[in-house]
Amino acid sequence: MRLRLRPGERGSGRGRLRLVAAALAERDARVRDDRELDSDRERRVGHGRVCVAFRQDTSPPDDGYKPRLPVPLGVQVVGYETGVASGSSGSDDGSTDEPSDPNGPVGGGLYVASGGSVDYVEADPGTELAFGLGERCCAGTVHDGDHVACDAPDAPHCDDHSHVWVCARCTGTCLKDEMDCHESHAMYLAAFAPDVLKVGVTREWRLDTRLREQGADRAAHVRTFPDGRIAREVESELAAGDDLVDRVRVPTKLDGFGRAVNEAAWETLLDRFDPIERFEFDYGLDLTERPVAETMAAGTVRGWKGRVLVLDRGGSTYAVDARDLVGHELTDAVPERELQSSLGAFGG
Repeated sequence: MRLRLRPGERGSGRGRLRLVAAALAERDARVRDDRELDSDRERRVGHGRVCVAFRQDTSPPDDGYKPRLPVPLGVQVVGYETGVASGSSGSDDGSTDEPSDPNGPVGGGLYVASGGSVDYVEADPGTELAFGLGERCCAGTVHDGDHVACDAPDAPHCDDHSHVWVCARCTGTCLKDEMDCHESHAMYLAAFAPDVLKVGVTREWRLDTRLREQGADRAAHVRTFPDGRIAREVESELAAGDDLVDRVRVPTKLDGFGRAVNEAAWETLLDRFDPIERFEFDYGLDLTERPVAETMAAGTVRGWKGRVLVLDRGGSTYAVDARDLVGHELTDAVPERELQSSLGAFGG
């Protein structure tokens, strides 16, 4: 479920807010098999695992539509969403159809709150964003469709509004009062350019989604287990070795943007397994060099890779960790401050 705003459209009362709450709850259920303990795992709106599940709008965008939400005073970024490749479709039962172009540009957007209401600002490829970033504090929480603000200085969330899913710490010994992961789980290997190799576990039905939301470049489904406990135990054993990790932080992923995967290292790893299925992702960013890491919300959206928003501005390309936007106020004053430029801006 996605709520899309046309230019100038605002929330329309509690009915709309209840729809937002329902959307957040639906996405909450779909991301509860995330394994990473790093900031990839801390994407949330208040009390829940967030609105960042990879779900693409089931309806096609309006032709020529370039959304820009007029920014009311005090609007705050409270979450974000990225989708599967442009042209894909989804259904309310959690399934996702194959994208028409699996390596096409990826869309997404930001959830913003003001005066208790929650709205969605699209940031799909080609969208022109023109927001400045104001003060940053805790993004608060969303409860029964209403945003409850918090002025604590900790961002993106203070201790009262932070939550780490207990299953993220599982290594085969269940930390819950009662084990509830009684469904088929897939163990996968993922490669992040140029040579970071990861092992992970997810519910089998959302394997493709999980790989895309991490921004993996290559992946392989290598084992299937009857439940999550056994899968986590094997994952933990593999991650204890020297050649695999079980989490990859965003700065490490950024090092590989615009670079190729070390195919020799990847194939050597796969030789140890008998892959059930292999994946190769492109994301349609067409990068020839690494973008400049920056925290900003102004420029032309090139696309998304995982939770990283890629923007073109002033002849340079920038990579924005969407989590770094959460908690910021959005303003209509785009700063003119100097930004670090890529070599491409100088023709070098």
